[in-house]
Amino acid sequence: MNQMQKMTQIAEQVGEQLQAKGLMLVTAESCTGGLIGAVCTEVSGSSSWFFGGVISYANQAKIQGLSVRLETLEAFGAVSEQTVTEMCAGALALGGDIAVAVSGVAGPNGGSVEKPVGCVYIGWQQRGCDAKTMRFQFLGDRQSVREATVLAALNGVQKMLKSNEK
Repeated sequence: MNQMQKMTQIAEQVGEQLQAKGLMLVTAESCTGGLIGAVCTEVSGSSSWFFGGVISYANQAKIQGLSVRLETLEAFGAVSEQTVTEMCAGALALGGDIAVAVSGVAGPNGGSVEKPVGCVYIGWQQRGCDAKTMRFQFLGDRQSVREATVLAALNGVQKMLKSNEK
């Protein structure tokens, strides 16, 4: 099974879980450039569980499209726990019930000692709850980092939905 098939398979599973609960997913994407949304909309009938999303690649897009504060970007950078937390809140302000936000260094350029290529922050938030964030360090080329980010983002949504069943 190739990566696209893996991503589509998990999107189908997430979609089934969301639909069963009557919930909709909203995305805020930076380093993936809309790939999470593209994978979700590969699934037939995804309009019943996928609200949509914002591709906020430039900092200005994060500020204007998702209400990320300039102070947050200046203090912590675009690739940070604080930024993806605000991206989640901004996505939920648009609609949907569960947000996933991603920001990272896909490479091959742009990394630093503190945030090397492959460093990605992912945040998840259900409406009315606090955001949960994780830092990942993915290996590989630009496409590999982006695909690994999509898989981790959707896996996190799936885990959030399962933990809510208890």
